[in-house]
Amino acid sequence: MHIPDGFLDVKTWVSTYALSAGALGYSIKKSREVLNDRLIPKLGIIAAFIFAAQMVNFPIAGGTSGHLLGAALATILLGPFNGCLIISTVLIIQCIAFQDGGLTALGGNIFNMAVVGVITAYLIYSLLSKILPGSTGRNIAVFLASWASVVMAAFAATVELATSNTVPFSVAFPAMVGIHMLIGIGEGLITVVVINFVEKVGFVDAGPAVKSNCEVKTNG
Repeated sequence: MHIPDGFLDVKTWVSTYALSAGALGYSIKKSREVLNDRLIPKLGIIAAFIFAAQMVNFPIAGGTSGHLLGAALATILLGPFNGCLIISTVLIIQCIAFQDGGLTALGGNIFNMAVVGVITAYLIYSLLSKILPGSTGRNIAVFLASWASVVMAAFAATVELATSNTVPFSVAFPAMVGIHMLIGIGEGLITVVVINFVEKVGFVDAGPAVKSNCEVKTNG
């Protein structure tokens, strides 16, 4: 899903840079309202885990492979604004240090994964965790939020590629979204396992994490 240089036309990559810059600026402002000495190390640990996890691919049907996106994981554990900052940081390091994704496409990649992916995960998890009771319901909410975050990020990338006339939408949609619907299953399973583990060891309380973070930020 990391779009390389040359795949987005000027209007698309400039627009996505502007949107991503706005989202990052707002996330930084809101994140400062809740950051403290106890929370800052957790941001670094989650960012490092997602960065490392994205380097490990798991097999998908047809000889393809996928890797963890991490938008839902970061959002559920630390809230959407911190989630946006974490995923953006990972993408920036990958782009500059490892040439994973193009520099001109960095705004698009951040928008797709750190903005669309995070917002999708936040909305679905927030809704489902309120109506699905117990730990089983919470795990279902985590899985579906993770799956949808991957699919919607892939859809956003599809729209950008089609808008740039790189590939027709009718071709890009089944290729991108179809494969990422399968990748999303792996994302969901991994996210459920990780969140249950970090709760068990007391790293963070994943249950109210999204709600409490957002309430503090939006009331500020």
